[in-house]
Amino acid sequence: MMSEEFYYIVSQIIQEDPRYHSDAYEFVMEALNFTQRKFKRAKHVSGQELLEGIKGLMIHKFGPMAIAVLNYWGISKTDDFGNIVFNLEQYKIIARDSEDQYETFKDGYDFKEVFDQGYRKALAKKLKTMRF
Repeated sequence: MMSEEFYYIVSQIIQEDPRYHSDAYEFVMEALNFTQRKFKRAKHVSGQELLEGIKGLMIHKFGPMAIAVLNYWGISKTDDFGNIVFNLEQYKIIARDSEDQYETFKDGYDFKEVFDQGYRKALAKKLKTMRF
């Protein structure tokens, strides 16, 4: 659960940049934490690592509903996650280092391929190994 201060700052961000739902900002923070644990980092993860963490957490939390959730949040491509990250950085919610570039988030992966076709393939594989 995020702090009241976090939600206040997100409301400020949304007033300036209304493209994304506030839940998207909360999810990115959750994905950052998830990614830090995944890569065993106390602090910084790269943009590419964060995109991988976002992918894994989206599939874990939302499964076949991932694309619908992303659409609801106003997110249609990985670039949008870059915009959210840089909005959070601008308001000092997260820090970036000199290596971090917006371009890292451009065309990271295709949502339909990852969250629709990829999810279906993973589910089919899992079902094959299950015993009924």
